[in-house]
Amino acid sequence: MVTPPTTSTCLHNTKRSRQSRSYRVNHDEPLRSHGIRIVNRFALTMGDPAGVGPEVIVDALCSLEEELANEVVVFGERAILERAQAMCAHPRARALGLNIVETSSGTKFEPGVASAASGHAAIAAIEAATRACSEGAYSALITAPINKTALKLAGSPFPGHTEMLAALCGVPHVAMMFTSERLNVILVTIHQSLREAIAGISIESVTRAIKFAHNANRELGCAGRSPRIAVAGLNPHASEDGLFGHEEAEFISPAIAACRTTGIDVSGPYPPDTIFMRAVDRGDGGEFDIVVAMTHDHGLIPVKLDGIERAVNITLGLPFLRASVDHGTAYDIAWQGKASSENLQYVLRWARRTLLS
Repeated sequence: MVTPPTTSTCLHNTKRSRQSRSYRVNHDEPLRSHGIRIVNRFALTMGDPAGVGPEVIVDALCSLEEELANEVVVFGERAILERAQAMCAHPRARALGLNIVETSSGTKFEPGVASAASGHAAIAAIEAATRACSEGAYSALITAPINKTALKLAGSPFPGHTEMLAALCGVPHVAMMFTSERLNVILVTIHQSLREAIAGISIESVTRAIKFAHNANRELGCAGRSPRIAVAGLNPHASEDGLFGHEEAEFISPAIAACRTTGIDVSGPYPPDTIFMRAVDRGDGGEFDIVVAMTHDHGLIPVKLDGIERAVNITLGLPFLRASVDHGTAYDIAWQGKASSENLQYVLRWARRTLLS
C-alpha cells in the first residue's frame, strides 16, 4: 500500500455542510464497524484531486435523482470535495449532503498538474474503496479518473485502474470492457505500446477475452441467452488470407475455433474497419452483442465516437461490479467550473440499472 501524505495543508478549506457525514478508515478493522450501511450500493472514488474528478462528483450528485444520489458514498478527502462543492454552480450544491469515507488529508496539489501528492490521494481512495467492496459493504465500485503520470510519481507500479484493481483483489486476469448506448467492446490488450500489444496477442489471450465476453450477460443485458460475439482482426482486412500479417491465422482463428467447440456463440475474425458498424444497435439489436478488439485504440475509438458522455468503462473478472467514466482527468479544464458530469451520471444510472436487472 502507498501511504498518502498527511502533514501538508490543503489549498483551500470550506465550511463543513451540516448534512455531510464522514468516516475515518481503519485498515485493520472491517469497514462495517464504522457505521457504513450495507444498503449503500456505490463506493465512488474521488479520482485525481488535480483533475476534474472532485467537481464532476459534486455536480453529478446534485443532478441525479435523490434516491440514487443517496446510495453513493464518496471515498476521498473531505477538504478537497468540499472545495469542489463550494465552487459548484448547481442550484442544489449548497444543500448537498456529501457522504464521505475520508481516505487522505492535507494533500497539497496544483490544479491541472500531476504530482506525487495527487497520486497518493487517488491511490488511497482506490485501496479503501476496493477493500470495502471486497468485504461486501457496497454492491459496486465507481471510479473517477486518475492520472497515470501522477500514479508513477507516487511510486505505483500500475499504469491504471484495471491493473491496480486486479492486484488488490488478487485475481490473475481481468478484462476491460466498454459499453455505450449502441455498442459493446472488450479488449484483448490494454495499457501497452502498440508493439507490446501486438506481441501480447496469443491463442490464450484471445480465448480469455472471448470467455470474459461470453460470461458478461449481466453487463450486456443478455439475460437468458448467450451473447453474440464478433472478433475483430488485428491487421487490415483481417490479414486478407495472410497478405497483411499472420496473427489472424496463427492466434485469433484458433482461439475462435476452440471457443466454438465449448458452445460459445463467437465468429470472426472480421476486418476491424467494418465489424463495429455491423455490431452497432440501430434499433434492431445489431448483428452482434459485443466485439472483441485486439488493442486499446482499435476498440475505444468506435465506442467514443458513439458518444463519450454515454460510455461506461467496466472491469470484468473482479468479485464485484466496477464501472468508471470514459474520460480522463482533463487537466486543461480542471477546477475551472467547465467540466461536465454527464458521463458520471450515466455511469451511476447504468450501474444501478445493471444491479437491479
